[in-house]
Parts: sequence; C-alpha cells; structure tokens
Amino acid sequence: MKLKKTPKWLALMAIALFIVIMSHPMAMAVGAKHYTELEFPPLPQVQLPDYDRYQLDNGMVVYLVEDHQLPLIYGTTLIKTGDRLEPADQVGLANIVGTVLRIGGTQQHSPDKLNEIIEKEAAIIESSISTSSGSVGFNSLSEDIDTVFNLFAEVIRYPAFGQKQIQLVKNQLEGSIVRRNDNPSDIASREFSKLIYGENSPYARTVEYQTLANIDRKEIVNFYQTYYRPDRIILGIVGDFEPNQIKQLIEQTFGDWQPTKENPEVSIPQATQIKDSGIFFVNQPQLSQSNILLGHLGGQLNNPDYPAISVLNGLLNGFGGRLYKEVRANQGLAYSVYGYWNPAYDYPGVFVAGGQTRSETTVAFLESITEEVERLRNQPITEAELAYAKESILNSFVFNFQQPSQTLLRLMRYEYYNYPEDFIFTYQQGVKDTTIKDIQRVAQKYLQPEQVVTLVVGNSEEIEPPLSSLDKKVTQLDITISPS
Repeated sequence: MKLKKTPKWLALMAIALFIVIMSHPMAMAVGAKHYTELEFPPLPQVQLPDYDRYQLDNGMVVYLVEDHQLPLIYGTTLIKTGDRLEPADQVGLANIVGTVLRIGGTQQHSPDKLNEIIEKEAAIIESSISTSSGSVGFNSLSEDIDTVFNLFAEVIRYPAFGQKQIQLVKNQLEGSIVRRNDNPSDIASREFSKLIYGENSPYARTVEYQTLANIDRKEIVNFYQTYYRPDRIILGIVGDFEPNQIKQLIEQTFGDWQPTKENPEVSIPQATQIKDSGIFFVNQPQLSQSNILLGHLGGQLNNPDYPAISVLNGLLNGFGGRLYKEVRANQGLAYSVYGYWNPAYDYPGVFVAGGQTRSETTVAFLESITEEVERLRNQPITEAELAYAKESILNSFVFNFQQPSQTLLRLMRYEYYNYPEDFIFTYQQGVKDTTIKDIQRVAQKYLQPEQVVTLVVGNSEEIEPPLSSLDKKVTQLDITISPS
C-alpha cells in the first residue's frame, strides 16, 4: 500500500510545535525559589559558526551556513542599490521596483501562477528595496528547495513588471500620501528627518503625486537593469542542505547570468545637517499631547568611539536609563521618553531624543531632557551606572547570534558595507574597555547642544507656557499635501 505524503501545512505545524517546546522547557516540579536564591551560569562565549564563502565567475558572492536542526532552508540577497539612488524627480521608483519584482510575476509564471506554486509548497518569496540596499529572500522546506529556489532565481533574473501590478503599487503609494498626516508620530519622524538632512536629501525626501506621475514602466525596467546584476549581489543561504547539491543548484540558476549594462559608477549620497539649531512646530489642533523630537546629525557605526557611545546610549535610554528615571518616573512628564545616538553603516545617522507628553508639560519635558543631556556631558557618571550599562549590552550580546540566520545576515552586511568580519567582536571588546572618562569624553564630543534641532507636533492653544519661552523664534512648518 502506498503511503500518503505528509501535507506541507502539517509538516510546518510540527516544526513550529518543536520550536515552541524547545524554547519553553517544562518547569521542574520543585518549589519556586526566591529571586535572591537564583543562580545563573556565565553567558557562553559567542563564536561564528562554520560557513563557506565563495564567488561565482560572474561576480556573485555566496555565503553558505549549514544548520540541520530543522528541515528548513532560508535564503536572502543583499543587492547594491537603494532608494537613495533613484532620481530626485522620481521618488518612489525604488519602492515600486522592489515590490513589483515579486508581486508582478516572472516571464515564465504569471503573478497568480507564481502565488499558487509558492502557496502549494508552503514557501515564502519576498522582495523589497530600502534606503541603502535591495533584498529578495525565500523560506522553504528542505524537500522543496529545487522548486522554490528556481522560482526565487526567476524573480531576481526574469521579473515581468506587469503594468497591472505597477499601477496597483502606485495606487497604494498615492493612498499613503493621502494618509501621511494622520499619525502625529509619523509627522514628527518625517519632518525631523527633513530638518536634519534637508527636504531634498535622499535620506529625507518623500513620495509625492508628481514624482509618482513621472514613473512609468520604462523607468522601472531601467532601474532594475542598472542595479540588479550578479556582480552587485551577495547571496546567503542557511539551513538543512547538502553543500554540493546547493552549490550545483546555485550554479544552474545563476551561473550563466551576465549583466546587460556596464556596472554603474555609484557615489554614496552625502549627508549633512541643514538646520543648525532652532525650534520648529507643526500645529495639530485636535491633539491633547505633544510629539517631540530633538537632536542633530550623528555618525557611522565604524566610528572608533562607537563602543563607548553605545554605553552612553545605555545610560540615557531604556527602563534603566536616566531619561526614563528622571523625566518619566520622577517628574511624571512623559508617556514615553528616549534618547540615543543612532548611527548608519555608510552615512551619518542622528542623535535623537524625544517622546510624548501632555500639551501643558511640553516645555517642562524639553527642559528636563536638555538638563539630563547637560548633566551627562558635565558630570562624571558613577561606577554603578557604568557597570549597569556595560552589563546590559554585554549580556544581550549573545542574542545577536541566537540563530544561524542572524550570523549569516551579519556577515553579509559587513561585506556589503566593507566592514571587517570581526567588527562585532571588536565592538564587544570596546564596550568592555569603556571607562568613566570615556563616557564623559564622548558625551562632550558627540552631544552638541548648540546644534540641536527641536520639533514639536502638538496643539498650540494648549501648550502653556508657549514654546516661545524657550526661544523667541519658533518656526511653524507647513505640512499641507500638494494636490495631485
């Protein structure tokens, strides 16, 4: 008698149940201990798993990490592109390319047929483009890797860019323009980026009706052909595979791929701070609270002081940080409050602080955050504070490597941005070596009150005392949406 094959959904359910059981071991049938009696073993030393890195003849870089714990295979790509490379008059182009790449089907399979096969195999294939990179990824059962990987390669190499799907995504983007002033937090984040980088910067500009109108299928295909090529792709695969088999599959699907255009000479857009300082306001009369952001241009992850700045972040931010303790817990001025130096890989990020507070406590909230930053710059921290911040970072460090896929993505990102492979371990040692003097030095160097830009989204009628009590010049921003 022929046995029936286990349905895909049942296999996935069994895998999910296994993960839950393994991550939640049964409690021992003993009396509960008082928390002071609990003993914890030292955290394990983090080590990179064995991996294989090689390069195809056409320039595609491949990372392979075996993991036979579950019958699953995960793969992803980093593609050297990004929405910062789209023309200024076609903002939204990269978003459309990254989305339609997958939902638009391929030259061999219509969108409906592609979805049908992927669903039948209980697999996932997704694509997107962010600020500084593109990505196409897949998840598959090991037994279905041939089918799923071939579809994954089709999506990357032979997208159809159907007009129907292009128009669908453009309609969705137009809808997001209509709704973009509905959420005060979104307003604050968007307008703050414009104040720091400039409204025309690739790191702050927004999709508009006119920029969408400038995009047609020709521009979409041209963007794709310019940046989607094997010598601009890093492919990573982790999971339950046999190395020779997966290498053969990669060679069969990508080995003959040759670019149709010259490799573009890409210059990473620069980022500078446009507004040196000042208070800016967006009036939203319907609000009973203020959404506040203040800060200035930050830096990059490869800054030698980054480990010490991370410890500085730990002192300011989180439940144990000074802002939470003082601004929220002691003074009761905030629903939420935060402050951190947020770097990027290859362009300057920002130092940003902020949160939400009642309209009538807006000025007090701003003054309190400013006082805490000044205190951190001008007064040495205690040994206890230093130990707490360092231990919080180091104790959470191991969670960066819980899954082999996390390690794979880290290796790929470091190569993508030309960082050393041991960057994370150099960072770890830097955190351990950070001293009280280091904290005050980096606080004075990187927290610059004279460069702080302040943005408040709130109700002008209810903010009392007014923002003008902090600075006579308060600039009101116009966030009116330009008509289509």
